[in-house]
Amino acid sequence: MAGRLLHRAWTTTLRIRSNVAVRPIHRAAALASERGIPTDEEQATGLERRILMAFKEGKDPYSILNHTYYPGTKEDPQIVPCTGTKRLVGCICEEDNTAIVWFWVHEGTPQRCPSCGTHYKLMQQDLPL
Repeated sequence: MAGRLLHRAWTTTLRIRSNVAVRPIHRAAALASERGIPTDEEQATGLERRILMAFKEGKDPYSILNHTYYPGTKEDPQIVPCTGTKRLVGCICEEDNTAIVWFWVHEGTPQRCPSCGTHYKLMQQDLPL
């Protein structure tokens, strides 16, 4: 309400001073209704844009989608994607457990959780450009 009054007073003052018809200020809602609401791809920037472009190509660069679960045995370990040579992993050993067991997984052979014995293996993954 106050904004409308200030806007009206401003346009009236300009008309009186210059004797010229003043165009009203366009509001964001009016502009959006003229051009339509932009999509996520049109307004995404930076890392979010990279992720959306990779999704269009059928890739999952940052493991955002649900990953495949492995049994966690020595022959078929859980895969841990990484861009370096080691990564910190948290294992919830039981479904209703509230404590997380944290340990480092290094490049090379699979390591096992010190509490439950599930095996984890580090896999190198390149970041998208």
